[in-house]
Amino acid sequence: MRGFRERQSVEAALAVLEARVAPLDAELVPLAAAAGRVAAEDVGARAAVPHFARSAMDGFALAGEATFGAGASAPVELRVVGDALPGRPFAGVVGRGEAVRITTGAPVPAGADAVLVAEEAEEVAHDGGRVLRAFAAVAPGKNVGAIGEDVRAGDRIVARGRRLRPQDLGVLAATGVPEVLAVRRPRVRLIVTGDELLPPGSLPEGPFVVDANSLMLEALARRDGAASVATSRLPDRYELLRDLLAAAEEEVVLVSGGASVGPEDHAALVLAELGEVAVHGVALRPASPAGFGFFGRDRRQLAFLLPGNPVSCLCAYEFFAGPAIRALGGLPRAWPHPRRRARLRHKIASELGRTDYVRVALDGDEVVPIMTRGASILSSTTRADGVVLVGEREEGLGEGAMVEVVMY
Repeated sequence: MRGFRERQSVEAALAVLEARVAPLDAELVPLAAAAGRVAAEDVGARAAVPHFARSAMDGFALAGEATFGAGASAPVELRVVGDALPGRPFAGVVGRGEAVRITTGAPVPAGADAVLVAEEAEEVAHDGGRVLRAFAAVAPGKNVGAIGEDVRAGDRIVARGRRLRPQDLGVLAATGVPEVLAVRRPRVRLIVTGDELLPPGSLPEGPFVVDANSLMLEALARRDGAASVATSRLPDRYELLRDLLAAAEEEVVLVSGGASVGPEDHAALVLAELGEVAVHGVALRPASPAGFGFFGRDRRQLAFLLPGNPVSCLCAYEFFAGPAIRALGGLPRAWPHPRRRARLRHKIASELGRTDYVRVALDGDEVVPIMTRGASILSSTTRADGVVLVGEREEGLGEGAMVEVVMY
Protein backbone atom coordinates (compact mmCIF):
# COMPACT_ATOMS: atom_id res chain seq x y z
CA MET A 1 0.00 0.00 0.00
CA ARG A 2 1.14 3.53 -0.78
CA GLY A 3 -0.46 6.63 0.65
CA PHE A 4 -0.91 10.09 -0.85
CA ARG A 5 1.69 12.37 0.68
CA GLU A 6 -0.27 15.40 -0.50
CA ARG A 7 -3.25 16.26 -2.62
CA GLN A 8 -3.48 19.07 -5.15
CA SER A 9 -6.29 21.56 -4.92
CA VAL A 10 -8.90 21.39 -7.67
CA GLU A 11 -7.93 24.92 -8.65
CA ALA A 12 -4.25 24.00 -9.07
CA ALA A 13 -5.07 20.83 -11.02
CA LEU A 14 -7.31 22.74 -13.42
CA ALA A 15 -4.61 25.36 -13.92
CA VAL A 16 -2.29 22.63 -15.25
CA LEU A 17 -4.89 21.55 -17.80
CA GLU A 18 -5.66 25.13 -18.83
CA ALA A 19 -1.97 25.81 -19.43
CA ARG A 20 -1.27 22.65 -21.42
CA VAL A 21 -4.47 21.75 -23.27
CA ALA A 22 -5.31 23.75 -26.39
CA PRO A 23 -7.63 23.13 -29.35
CA LEU A 24 -6.49 20.58 -31.90
CA ASP A 25 -5.62 21.53 -35.46
CA ALA A 26 -8.32 22.11 -38.07
CA GLU A 27 -9.85 20.01 -40.83
CA LEU A 28 -12.26 20.66 -43.69
CA VAL A 29 -15.73 19.35 -42.88
CA PRO A 30 -18.61 19.01 -45.38
CA LEU A 31 -21.51 21.21 -44.38
CA ALA A 32 -23.77 18.18 -43.94
CA ALA A 33 -21.47 16.88 -41.17
CA ALA A 34 -20.68 20.22 -39.52
CA ALA A 35 -23.48 20.49 -36.93
CA GLY A 36 -21.98 20.99 -33.48
CA ARG A 37 -18.47 21.53 -34.84
CA VAL A 38 -16.43 24.60 -33.95
CA ALA A 39 -15.38 26.94 -36.75
CA ALA A 40 -11.61 27.37 -36.96
CA GLU A 41 -11.82 30.55 -39.04
CA ASP A 42 -14.25 33.29 -39.98
CA VAL A 43 -16.56 32.29 -42.83
CA GLY A 44 -17.87 34.80 -45.36
CA ALA A 45 -20.88 34.54 -47.67
CA ARG A 46 -19.95 33.44 -51.17
CA ALA A 47 -23.18 34.92 -52.55
CA ALA A 48 -25.85 37.38 -51.49
CA VAL A 49 -29.18 36.19 -50.12
CA PRO A 50 -31.30 36.78 -52.05
CA HIS A 51 -29.11 37.16 -55.12
CA PHE A 52 -32.07 38.45 -57.11
CA ALA A 53 -35.03 40.67 -56.23
CA ARG A 54 -37.75 38.27 -55.06
CA SER A 55 -41.37 38.50 -54.12
CA ALA A 56 -42.18 38.42 -50.44
CA MET A 57 -45.89 37.73 -51.04
CA ASP A 58 -48.31 35.98 -53.36
CA GLY A 59 -49.88 38.56 -55.66
CA PHE A 60 -49.01 40.58 -58.76
CA ALA A 61 -45.70 42.09 -59.80
CA LEU A 62 -46.08 45.53 -61.34
CA ALA A 63 -44.76 49.08 -61.36
CA GLY A 64 -45.92 50.57 -58.08
CA GLU A 65 -46.53 53.93 -59.72
CA ALA A 66 -49.19 52.33 -61.92
CA THR A 67 -51.41 51.72 -58.87
CA PHE A 68 -51.36 55.28 -57.52
CA GLY A 69 -54.91 56.52 -56.95
CA ALA A 70 -56.39 53.02 -56.73
CA GLY A 71 -59.06 52.42 -54.10
CA ALA A 72 -61.90 50.10 -53.22
CA SER A 73 -64.42 52.20 -55.17
CA ALA A 74 -62.05 53.22 -57.95
CA PRO A 75 -59.81 50.27 -58.90
CA VAL A 76 -56.98 50.60 -61.38
CA GLU A 77 -57.02 48.04 -64.20
CA LEU A 78 -53.85 46.42 -65.58
CA ARG A 79 -53.40 43.69 -68.20
CA VAL A 80 -52.07 40.37 -66.84
CA VAL A 81 -49.32 39.20 -69.21
CA GLY A 82 -47.87 36.08 -67.53
CA ASP A 83 -46.68 34.26 -64.42
CA ALA A 84 -43.56 34.20 -62.23
CA LEU A 85 -42.92 31.16 -60.03
CA PRO A 86 -39.93 30.04 -57.93
CA GLY A 87 -37.43 28.58 -60.38
CA ARG A 88 -39.61 29.62 -63.34
CA PRO A 89 -39.31 33.40 -63.80
CA PHE A 90 -41.32 35.53 -66.21
CA ALA A 91 -39.08 35.88 -69.24
CA GLY A 92 -40.31 39.24 -70.53
CA VAL A 93 -40.44 42.82 -69.32
CA VAL A 94 -43.45 44.25 -67.50
CA GLY A 95 -44.60 47.27 -69.47
CA ARG A 96 -46.80 50.23 -68.60
CA GLY A 97 -50.27 49.08 -67.65
CA GLU A 98 -49.18 45.45 -67.21
CA ALA A 99 -48.86 43.01 -64.32
CA VAL A 100 -47.54 39.48 -63.76
CA ARG A 101 -48.96 36.88 -61.38
CA ILE A 102 -46.24 36.03 -58.86
CA THR A 103 -45.81 33.71 -55.90
CA THR A 104 -43.65 34.07 -52.80
CA GLY A 105 -39.97 33.59 -53.54
CA ALA A 106 -40.24 34.05 -57.31
CA PRO A 107 -37.94 36.55 -59.09
CA VAL A 108 -39.54 39.96 -59.62
CA PRO A 109 -39.49 40.51 -63.40
CA ALA A 110 -37.82 43.39 -65.14
CA GLY A 111 -40.04 46.45 -65.31
CA ALA A 112 -41.75 45.68 -61.99
CA ASP A 113 -40.72 47.20 -58.67
CA ALA A 114 -43.55 46.19 -56.32
CA VAL A 115 -45.91 43.33 -55.51
CA LEU A 116 -49.60 43.95 -54.91
CA VAL A 117 -50.89 41.26 -52.54
CA ALA A 118 -53.62 38.99 -53.85
CA GLU A 119 -56.08 40.12 -51.15
CA GLU A 120 -56.09 43.66 -52.56
CA ALA A 121 -56.69 42.63 -56.15
CA GLU A 122 -59.14 40.82 -58.38
CA GLU A 123 -58.38 39.08 -61.67
CA VAL A 124 -61.17 38.94 -64.23
CA ALA A 125 -61.58 37.81 -67.87
CA HIS A 126 -61.69 40.60 -70.45
CA ASP A 127 -61.65 40.48 -74.28
CA GLY A 128 -60.08 37.03 -74.37
CA GLY A 129 -57.42 37.94 -71.85
CA ARG A 130 -57.12 38.62 -68.13
CA VAL A 131 -57.31 41.95 -66.36
CA LEU A 132 -56.11 42.80 -62.87
CA ARG A 133 -58.27 45.18 -60.85
CA ALA A 134 -56.11 46.79 -58.15
CA PHE A 135 -58.15 48.02 -55.16
CA ALA A 136 -55.19 49.61 -53.33
CA ALA A 137 -52.05 51.50 -54.21
CA VAL A 138 -48.67 49.87 -53.54
CA ALA A 139 -45.47 51.87 -53.19
CA PRO A 140 -42.37 51.00 -55.23
CA GLY A 141 -40.29 48.42 -53.34
CA LYS A 142 -43.26 47.15 -51.33
CA ASN A 143 -43.30 43.35 -50.77
CA VAL A 144 -40.04 42.91 -52.68
CA GLY A 145 -36.95 41.37 -51.09
CA ALA A 146 -33.98 43.32 -52.41
CA ILE A 147 -30.69 41.72 -53.42
CA GLY A 148 -28.64 41.14 -50.27
CA GLU A 149 -31.55 42.01 -47.98
CA ASP A 150 -30.77 38.96 -45.83
CA VAL A 151 -27.02 38.55 -46.38
CA ARG A 152 -24.65 40.51 -48.59
CA ALA A 153 -21.90 38.75 -50.51
CA GLY A 154 -18.71 38.81 -48.44
CA ASP A 155 -20.49 39.36 -45.11
CA ARG A 156 -19.05 37.38 -42.20
CA ILE A 157 -21.72 34.86 -41.35
CA VAL A 158 -19.76 32.65 -38.91
CA ALA A 159 -17.07 33.85 -36.52
CA ARG A 160 -14.06 31.76 -35.58
CA GLY A 161 -14.79 29.78 -32.42
CA ARG A 162 -18.53 29.53 -33.01
CA ARG A 163 -20.17 26.17 -32.39
CA LEU A 164 -22.27 25.62 -35.49
CA ARG A 165 -26.00 25.38 -34.84
CA PRO A 166 -28.62 24.07 -37.27
CA GLN A 167 -29.55 27.60 -38.35
CA ASP A 168 -25.87 28.39 -39.02
CA LEU A 169 -25.74 25.49 -41.45
CA GLY A 170 -28.83 26.87 -43.16
CA VAL A 171 -27.27 30.29 -43.69
CA LEU A 172 -23.97 28.78 -44.84
CA ALA A 173 -25.77 26.61 -47.36
CA ALA A 174 -27.92 29.50 -48.59
CA THR A 175 -24.82 31.58 -49.31
CA GLY A 176 -23.09 28.86 -51.30
CA VAL A 177 -20.61 27.59 -48.70
CA PRO A 178 -19.98 23.84 -49.27
CA GLU A 179 -17.64 23.10 -46.35
CA VAL A 180 -16.09 24.71 -43.30
CA LEU A 181 -12.71 24.57 -41.62
CA ALA A 182 -13.49 23.17 -38.17
CA VAL A 183 -11.45 22.28 -35.12
CA ARG A 184 -10.70 18.57 -35.16
CA ARG A 185 -12.55 16.61 -32.50
CA PRO A 186 -10.54 14.43 -30.10
CA ARG A 187 -10.66 10.66 -30.26
CA VAL A 188 -11.09 8.94 -26.91
CA ARG A 189 -9.86 5.56 -25.73
CA LEU A 190 -11.65 4.19 -22.67
CA ILE A 191 -9.80 1.57 -20.62
CA VAL A 192 -11.81 -0.08 -17.84
CA THR A 193 -9.75 -2.16 -15.42
CA GLY A 194 -10.75 -4.64 -12.75
CA ASP A 195 -10.65 -8.39 -12.11
CA GLU A 196 -14.15 -8.18 -10.68
CA LEU A 197 -15.87 -6.63 -13.70
CA LEU A 198 -18.46 -8.18 -15.99
CA PRO A 199 -19.39 -6.49 -19.30
CA PRO A 200 -22.54 -4.33 -19.45
CA GLY A 201 -25.63 -6.44 -20.02
CA SER A 202 -24.42 -9.19 -17.68
CA LEU A 203 -26.21 -10.28 -14.54
CA PRO A 204 -24.07 -9.65 -11.44
CA GLU A 205 -23.22 -12.84 -9.58
CA GLY A 206 -20.79 -14.14 -7.00
CA PRO A 207 -17.90 -11.73 -6.34
CA PHE A 208 -18.37 -10.04 -9.73
CA VAL A 209 -20.03 -6.71 -10.51
CA VAL A 210 -21.17 -5.26 -13.82
CA ASP A 211 -19.06 -2.51 -15.37
CA ALA A 212 -21.22 0.61 -15.05
CA ASN A 213 -18.55 3.18 -15.77
CA SER A 214 -17.86 2.46 -19.43
CA LEU A 215 -21.36 3.29 -20.66
CA MET A 216 -21.49 6.40 -18.49
CA LEU A 217 -18.07 7.63 -19.65
CA GLU A 218 -18.75 6.90 -23.31
CA ALA A 219 -21.96 8.94 -23.18
CA LEU A 220 -20.18 11.79 -21.38
CA ALA A 221 -17.33 11.85 -23.90
CA ARG A 222 -19.76 11.93 -26.83
CA ARG A 223 -21.70 14.70 -25.10
CA ASP A 224 -18.48 16.68 -24.94
CA GLY A 225 -17.71 16.31 -28.64
CA ALA A 226 -15.51 13.21 -28.90
CA ALA A 227 -15.16 12.07 -32.51
CA SER A 228 -15.04 8.43 -31.42
CA VAL A 229 -14.90 6.38 -28.24
CA ALA A 230 -13.21 2.97 -28.27
CA THR A 231 -13.59 0.82 -25.14
CA SER A 232 -11.25 -1.86 -23.80
CA ARG A 233 -11.68 -3.92 -20.62
CA LEU A 234 -8.67 -5.33 -18.81
CA PRO A 235 -7.97 -7.33 -15.65
CA ASP A 236 -5.72 -5.66 -13.08
CA ARG A 237 -2.44 -6.48 -14.81
CA TYR A 238 0.33 -3.92 -15.07
CA GLU A 239 1.73 -5.26 -18.35
CA LEU A 240 -1.65 -5.34 -20.10
CA LEU A 241 -2.41 -1.75 -19.13
CA ARG A 242 1.09 -0.60 -20.11
CA ASP A 243 0.90 -2.26 -23.52
CA LEU A 244 -2.54 -0.86 -24.29
CA LEU A 245 -1.66 2.66 -23.19
CA ALA A 246 1.62 2.56 -25.15
CA ALA A 247 -0.28 1.54 -28.30
CA ALA A 248 -3.06 4.13 -27.94
CA GLU A 249 -3.31 6.58 -30.83
CA GLU A 250 -6.21 8.59 -29.43
CA GLU A 251 -5.73 12.11 -28.12
CA VAL A 252 -7.40 11.23 -24.80
CA VAL A 253 -7.31 8.04 -22.75
CA LEU A 254 -9.69 7.58 -19.82
CA VAL A 255 -8.56 4.88 -17.41
CA SER A 256 -11.38 3.79 -15.13
CA GLY A 257 -10.18 1.94 -12.04
CA GLY A 258 -6.71 1.40 -10.67
CA ALA A 259 -6.34 5.11 -9.97
CA SER A 260 -5.59 4.93 -6.25
CA VAL A 261 -2.45 3.66 -4.45
CA GLY A 262 -3.36 0.07 -3.51
CA PRO A 263 -1.42 -3.01 -4.65
CA GLU A 264 -3.72 -3.51 -7.67
CA ASP A 265 -3.75 0.18 -8.66
CA HIS A 266 -1.38 0.37 -11.62
CA ALA A 267 -2.64 3.36 -13.62
CA ALA A 268 -0.36 6.04 -12.14
CA LEU A 269 2.72 3.79 -12.26
CA VAL A 270 2.08 2.90 -15.91
CA LEU A 271 1.58 6.54 -16.83
CA ALA A 272 4.80 7.49 -15.03
CA GLU A 273 6.69 4.83 -17.02
CA LEU A 274 5.28 5.94 -20.38
CA GLY A 275 5.08 9.66 -19.82
CA GLU A 276 4.39 12.12 -17.04
CA VAL A 277 2.00 12.14 -14.10
CA ALA A 278 1.10 15.81 -13.73
CA VAL A 279 -1.44 15.42 -10.92
CA HIS A 280 -2.32 12.42 -8.76
CA GLY A 281 -4.47 12.92 -5.70
CA VAL A 282 -6.86 15.86 -5.50
CA ALA A 283 -8.48 17.58 -2.52
CA LEU A 284 -11.92 16.60 -3.80
CA ARG A 285 -14.73 14.54 -2.31
CA PRO A 286 -15.49 12.14 -3.82
CA ALA A 287 -12.74 11.37 -6.38
CA SER A 288 -9.68 12.20 -4.28
CA PRO A 289 -7.54 9.50 -6.04
CA ALA A 290 -8.12 11.14 -9.45
CA GLY A 291 -5.21 12.27 -11.54
CA PHE A 292 -3.99 12.93 -15.05
CA GLY A 293 -0.85 13.24 -17.09
CA PHE A 294 0.67 13.32 -20.53
CA PHE A 295 2.31 10.71 -22.74
CA GLY A 296 3.11 9.90 -26.36
CA ARG A 297 5.11 11.91 -28.84
CA ASP A 298 5.95 15.34 -27.41
CA ARG A 299 3.67 14.51 -24.46
CA ARG A 300 0.65 15.55 -26.55
CA GLN A 301 -1.70 12.74 -25.48
CA LEU A 302 -3.74 13.02 -22.29
CA ALA A 303 -4.46 10.24 -19.82
CA PHE A 304 -7.00 10.69 -17.04
CA LEU A 305 -6.91 8.41 -13.99
CA LEU A 306 -10.53 8.02 -12.90
CA PRO A 307 -11.51 6.14 -9.73
CA GLY A 308 -13.47 2.93 -10.18
CA ASN A 309 -16.23 3.90 -7.77
CA PRO A 310 -18.98 5.21 -10.07
CA VAL A 311 -19.79 8.52 -8.36
CA SER A 312 -16.08 9.31 -7.98
CA CYS A 313 -15.61 8.42 -11.64
CA LEU A 314 -18.42 10.76 -12.68
CA CYS A 315 -17.13 13.54 -10.43
CA ALA A 316 -13.52 13.25 -11.68
CA TYR A 317 -14.67 13.22 -15.29
CA GLU A 318 -16.79 16.36 -14.87
CA PHE A 319 -14.01 18.28 -13.12
CA PHE A 320 -11.04 17.29 -15.29
CA ALA A 321 -11.60 15.07 -18.33
CA GLY A 322 -14.76 16.76 -19.60
CA PRO A 323 -13.30 20.29 -19.77
CA ALA A 324 -10.16 18.95 -21.48
CA ILE A 325 -12.09 17.02 -24.14
CA ARG A 326 -14.23 20.08 -24.85
CA ALA A 327 -11.18 22.34 -25.03
CA LEU A 328 -9.41 20.03 -27.49
CA GLY A 329 -12.44 20.28 -29.79
CA GLY A 330 -12.62 24.06 -29.47
CA LEU A 331 -15.62 24.09 -27.13
CA PRO A 332 -15.86 26.05 -23.86
CA ARG A 333 -14.28 24.32 -20.87
CA ALA A 334 -17.19 25.29 -18.60
CA TRP A 335 -19.54 22.51 -17.51
CA PRO A 336 -22.39 22.20 -20.05
CA HIS A 337 -25.14 22.11 -17.44
CA PRO A 338 -27.98 24.51 -16.73
CA ARG A 339 -27.80 26.11 -13.30
CA ARG A 340 -30.42 27.22 -10.84
CA ARG A 341 -30.27 29.17 -7.59
CA ALA A 342 -32.35 27.98 -4.65
CA ARG A 343 -32.36 27.97 -0.87
CA LEU A 344 -30.68 25.19 1.12
CA ARG A 345 -33.05 23.32 3.45
CA HIS A 346 -30.31 21.65 5.52
CA LYS A 347 -26.69 22.62 6.08
CA ILE A 348 -23.85 20.99 4.14
CA ALA A 349 -20.70 20.22 6.12
CA SER A 350 -17.28 20.48 4.47
CA GLU A 351 -13.66 21.23 5.30
CA LEU A 352 -11.40 24.09 4.36
CA GLY A 353 -8.98 23.10 1.64
CA ARG A 354 -11.30 20.55 0.03
CA THR A 355 -13.89 20.81 -2.74
CA ASP A 356 -17.11 18.83 -2.20
CA TYR A 357 -19.39 17.50 -4.93
CA VAL A 358 -22.70 17.22 -3.08
CA ARG A 359 -25.66 15.47 -4.69
CA VAL A 360 -28.94 17.29 -4.06
CA ALA A 361 -32.63 17.11 -4.88
CA LEU A 362 -34.96 20.02 -5.51
CA ASP A 363 -38.19 20.16 -3.51
CA GLY A 364 -40.12 23.14 -4.79
CA ASP A 365 -37.87 26.14 -4.22
CA GLU A 366 -35.60 24.36 -1.73
CA VAL A 367 -32.42 22.33 -2.14
CA VAL A 368 -32.28 19.08 -0.17
CA PRO A 369 -28.90 17.34 0.18
CA ILE A 370 -29.08 13.60 -0.45
CA MET A 371 -27.81 12.02 2.74
CA THR A 372 -25.68 9.23 1.26
CA ARG A 373 -22.14 10.24 0.37
CA GLY A 374 -20.82 6.83 -0.65
CA ALA A 375 -18.67 7.01 -3.77
CA SER A 376 -20.10 3.70 -4.98
CA ILE A 377 -23.79 4.67 -4.62
CA LEU A 378 -24.41 5.50 -8.29
CA SER A 379 -28.19 5.55 -7.83
CA SER A 380 -27.72 8.71 -5.74
CA THR A 381 -26.97 10.53 -9.01
CA THR A 382 -30.26 9.37 -10.53
CA ARG A 383 -32.22 10.36 -7.44
CA ALA A 384 -30.48 13.74 -7.46
CA ASP A 385 -31.53 16.68 -9.60
CA GLY A 386 -27.99 18.00 -9.60
CA VAL A 387 -25.05 18.89 -7.39
CA VAL A 388 -23.90 21.75 -5.22
CA LEU A 389 -20.17 22.44 -5.37
CA VAL A 390 -18.69 23.53 -2.05
CA GLY A 391 -15.42 25.35 -2.72
CA GLU A 392 -12.13 24.73 -0.96
CA ARG A 393 -12.33 28.11 0.80
CA GLU A 394 -15.68 27.30 2.46
CA GLU A 395 -16.34 25.42 5.69
CA GLY A 396 -19.64 24.13 4.42
CA LEU A 397 -22.89 25.92 3.64
CA GLY A 398 -25.45 26.92 6.24
CA GLU A 399 -29.14 26.11 6.39
CA GLY A 400 -31.11 28.71 4.44
CA ALA A 401 -28.16 29.78 2.27
CA MET A 402 -28.81 30.55 -1.36
CA VAL A 403 -26.82 28.07 -3.43
CA GLU A 404 -26.26 27.35 -7.11
CA VAL A 405 -27.36 23.91 -8.24
CA VAL A 406 -25.54 22.44 -11.23
CA MET A 407 -28.41 20.54 -12.81
CA TYR A 408 -27.99 17.01 -14.12
